[in-house]
Amino acid sequence: MMKKTLLIASLMVFASASVFAAEPATVTTNTKPAVQAEKCNCKKPPVNVEFKKRQANFENRLKLTDEQKAKSEQIRQKGHEQMKPIMEKIKEKRAEIDAVKRSRMAVEMQQEKIAELQKEIRALKRAAHEIRMQNMKDFEAILTKKQLKELKKMKEEGRKNFEKNHKKGGHPQFGPRPGFGPEGPRPEPPVED
Repeated sequence: MMKKTLLIASLMVFASASVFAAEPATVTTNTKPAVQAEKCNCKKPPVNVEFKKRQANFENRLKLTDEQKAKSEQIRQKGHEQMKPIMEKIKEKRAEIDAVKRSRMAVEMQQEKIAELQKEIRALKRAAHEIRMQNMKDFEAILTKKQLKELKKMKEEGRKNFEKNHKKGGHPQFGPRPGFGPEGPRPEPPVED
């Protein structure tokens, strides 16, 4: 019995070795790198068409010169580079808050840690606000008096539009939240016995 098992096992090893030996080796060579580079399905980030329209409308309304447009783009890029690490830190702090909420830490310790992280987030948001304000000052410095007047007018229009669309207790796209409004939460319906 032992000899039969040993014989069958050795036949199987021999058969599998001969099957693999009979298969030709496949070697892939990259003979046309230029053609493959052309066929790359590399996707570029999507172009935010709405942003481009708003930007073009903004530049046209202010009647920015090509030089002003170039300086404006430099200011925007500089602000983006300054803002990027701050936004990453905010994202990290929010992830830490989520981790604390999921932890098995005592409730009081969770609340203390979350309050500390929220304080750090507020400080980061203040820093981001300072960068935005500085960028606005830098942008306004490249404008003429006439353009500054138009910019002021555009800001006022934007503020009015925001107030019109963002009424207290609601969202422009979704409307007021159920149960909330200017009169406060709805009373509970009476329970029938």
